Amino acid sequence: MMTIQPLAPEDVSAVAAMREAASAHKGEPLGPEARPMFDAMFAATPAAADVRVEPATVGGISGFWLRPANARADARMLYIHGGGYVLGSAQAVTHFAGQIAARVGVDAFVPDYRLAPEHPFPAAIDDAVAAYHGMVAEGAERIVVVGDSAGGGLTLSLLSILASDSTKGTVQPLGAAVMSPWTDLALTGESYETRAEADPIFTRGVLQGFADMYLQGQDPMNPKVSPLHARLDDLPPVRIDVGDNEVLLADSVRYADRARAAGVDITLSVWKGMAHVFQSSLGQFLAAERSVNAISDFLRQRLDAQAADGAAPSTPIQGA
Repeated sequence: MMTIQPLAPEDVSAVAAMREAASAHKGEPLGPEARPMFDAMFAATPAAADVRVEPATVGGISGFWLRPANARADARMLYIHGGGYVLGSAQAVTHFAGQIAARVGVDAFVPDYRLAPEHPFPAAIDDAVAAYHGMVAEGAERIVVVGDSAGGGLTLSLLSILASDSTKGTVQPLGAAVMSPWTDLALTGESYETRAEADPIFTRGVLQGFADMYLQGQDPMNPKVSPLHARLDDLPPVRIDVGDNEVLLADSVRYADRARAAGVDITLSVWKGMAHVFQSSLGQFLAAERSVNAISDFLRQRLDAQAADGAAPSTPIQGA
């Protein structure tokens, strides 16, 4: 199912202000030197109330547990951050991931997977897989996975890896939600052309730079690199939220089309006027609040639909 979400009148002026502020830096190459700036941007997301943040190591991967006061005892969430495989950190995204964890009512682990260029492919996906298996080893039997941007790509790659014949004996995720996922590091989507002007942040050149640092000569069509080219059989239900004004739009549309053809229960929501991972701008865009709430509803429904025998359904968060 694909839905188009119109630009809310309340967001028109905020979108214009964001575009003006971002325009001066559009197309600038981004490398490891941009990590402090990127982390500060995500850390500015308002923190959710009553979410405890605990440093931890899961599956040998360091990161943070986010523990909402209203967390249900029967489930866990794995949140995989974005940043083009070069930027981002678990600590910086704790506010944003905590907002989703609080709305779902579930403890969430955010792994600090290794970044390129210091640690090229397959470091990031290996760490994501290790963190997932670590959660299972610690007793988690009911897991949902969430990711943004490159973390969305890692999430979708993780789903295909877990659904493969060699891992079908392990606990499978009950569902996954991804925001503006990067599904094709070969950069073949038509939106690199059709959204080149509309995207206020990214250009093909910026994303090519990220891909080069991560791949370092390896095949961008490798299914563990680009989940668009992975087998999509037997995946759990997936929700994708993406902005209409981003060069990565086609990465979401094409993935959704392929997944649907493979029989996956997939929902694609395209938000008019919105840019890459706009959900992190909670408090700035009404669309961010609406999208995060819809994502949280989807995840909560997945957990409730597959609740263990006798388990009570989760309680919706007031005001979400």
